[in-house]
Amino acid sequence: MALIDIQVPDIGDFDEVTVIEILVKPGDTVKADQSLLTVESDKASMEIPSSHGGVVKELRVKLDDKVKQGSIVLVLEAEADAPVPAAEAAAAPAVSAPAAPVAQAAAVAAPVAVASAPVAPVAAATPAQAVPAHEPTAVTGQLPHASPSVRKFAREIGVPLAEVKGSGPKGRITQDDVQGFAKSVMAGDVRTQAQAVKAPAGSGGDGAALGLLPWPKVDFAKFGPVERKEMSRIKKISGANLLRNAIMIPAVTNHDDADITDLEAFRVSTNKENEKSGVKVTMLAFLIKAIVATLKKYPEFNSSLDGDAIVYKNYWHIGFAADTPNGLMVPVIRDADQKGVLQLSQEMGELAKKARDGKLSSAEMTGATFTISSLGGIGGKYFLPIINAPEVAIMGVSKSTMEPVWDGKQFVPRLMLPLSLTYDHRVIDGAAAARFNVYLSQILGDFRRVLL
Repeated sequence: MALIDIQVPDIGDFDEVTVIEILVKPGDTVKADQSLLTVESDKASMEIPSSHGGVVKELRVKLDDKVKQGSIVLVLEAEADAPVPAAEAAAAPAVSAPAAPVAQAAAVAAPVAVASAPVAPVAAATPAQAVPAHEPTAVTGQLPHASPSVRKFAREIGVPLAEVKGSGPKGRITQDDVQGFAKSVMAGDVRTQAQAVKAPAGSGGDGAALGLLPWPKVDFAKFGPVERKEMSRIKKISGANLLRNAIMIPAVTNHDDADITDLEAFRVSTNKENEKSGVKVTMLAFLIKAIVATLKKYPEFNSSLDGDAIVYKNYWHIGFAADTPNGLMVPVIRDADQKGVLQLSQEMGELAKKARDGKLSSAEMTGATFTISSLGGIGGKYFLPIINAPEVAIMGVSKSTMEPVWDGKQFVPRLMLPLSLTYDHRVIDGAAAARFNVYLSQILGDFRRVLL
């Protein structure tokens, strides 16, 4: 039997992460790829798997410890035929990821695929910039027992952690506890504590402050048979982000149609020419290239608000949605401006598969400058996607249809793609949004323009 040190693998852009859950104890027998513990940054959580099977001999970490890549988390007595492990093991994102990248789970929802190209459903909300903290300490003068991501989440929605009762081990406050507290305030169930809740500027405060009626409480079972199922953690997280973004962003949506008749014909012929490569070119890949070209012409759409300043980004990372058994996730294509359509199609396929298999890393779900949400694989004409803060715009794409279009002499059948551009009116005005959609439609109508 060989003793093996199990180390923290590559955790992306994070210097240190916090151990929030230990899933094994000394004496446990584990299998290769079995999750050993959960670590968390201020943006996401990940499960650290075992690179080998064997028996846990010694734990080298405890709850709330800070670890980084290369840190030893436990000593494993490997199985007799197990080889010595490589220096790193791949970390799989936790299904219960609490924070935002998953949420880079969601603005809208539904499977993607424009013009017969099946792509995954839509997106979730990315983390917004933190608002000024309102986090009073408990009577003891010590900070409430909660992870950094939970503290950040509480600050963003204006919940004082000192007033939240934790349901986790040793009274640890979870994100569900924060959300439950906020729901109680909104429903009017927590009146005395609600007076202390300071909502972020522009959020409107609790339901009473908005003049809203309490959420109706109904015994649905008295009307007929019911079945109750708890929402997945990803949906809970996405819901909180969606609510924040919908309330805090003055969003406007501009609709338009793009003629993709010639582009679809080119896509089909390209797939025939490259069918032996195994890479299927999707309309979404062409759309990404066209949007990058449009973002370069209208850079305010590739920016973010930072207080009273606008941050213009000189890189183009495009988020797209993937439907997974655990909820909607948004992988990010980095440096999309430097990749061709074939490479984009291949990378999207690989990221979508990793999302479905639960193997997306946090680095592969963060950093988007613009998001595409497509319902093309399902149907519909137009919709209003919700912006993924801190981005300032999102493109919604619906199912393309053949329509009669007047060419100056007669009506001719053309394949039209509905576009729905939602934008933050604090940064972008209506005229700029209209120009964005017109220019994007011109590129999609004649893809040679992407070279200009």
